[in-house]
Amino acid sequence: MNRNIRLTIRYDGSRYGGWEHQPDRPMTIQGKLEQVLARMLMLPEGEVPLVIGAGRTDAGVHALAMTANLHAETEMTEEEILAYLNHYLPDDIGVDDVQFASPRFHARYNATGKTYCYRIWCGDRKPVFERKYLTVTEGRPDTGRMRQAAAYLIGTHDFRSFCANPKMKKSTVRTVDEITIEEEEEIIRFTFHGGGFLQNMVRILVGTLLEVGYGRMEPERVREILEALDRREAGPTAPPQGLMLIGVDYD
Repeated sequence: MNRNIRLTIRYDGSRYGGWEHQPDRPMTIQGKLEQVLARMLMLPEGEVPLVIGAGRTDAGVHALAMTANLHAETEMTEEEILAYLNHYLPDDIGVDDVQFASPRFHARYNATGKTYCYRIWCGDRKPVFERKYLTVTEGRPDTGRMRQAAAYLIGTHDFRSFCANPKMKKSTVRTVDEITIEEEEEIIRFTFHGGGFLQNMVRILVGTLLEVGYGRMEPERVREILEALDRREAGPTAPPQGLMLIGVDYD
């Protein structure tokens, strides 16, 4: 029976070249899933199913709730697929849920929003047990200044200045409807929710907000960066390990 299988996946991206197949990075989350699914579906050698992800997380970026789907011929139940995948996938990739979706469901095209979280560590102690899931900074940035700057980013704008691909031909207009910046002891947490994000966009936003937080840029400068439509005007790209995809929205 042909099924459209919807997966909810969590993964530690530390040792992977990102979600999507990359010619120069043999090990990706998508590739690892497809290898295990090919064995589960008993496909001919060299043939793999196409796993479609809701987004394309970069190398070193993590996910708490990535949504994906694939079309496959199988008589297995949802529970059997879930058990098989979690038995044969490596320990840094887990499947939390398996559902048979409608034939037209598409993990990327049907997504209406995404939530990303970026965490930095600004304490004196070393974050020994969380070192792979946050970015260590020197000193504590001013969260009040960063919140002022973040207010300029809310809404629908052309975010070309915050896109890592200078040759982007598609529209760089995106809607960001919420940015929160919270402090919890040594950790500062940035949470972004929007309809979609450009390549490296969240990491560039964080890098720019940190420039404001450390006093190297005024909050009002963020508005000028948006209007410039030039990546060179924005701050640095924050490292990947602090970023996690924590949710994908569907109607």
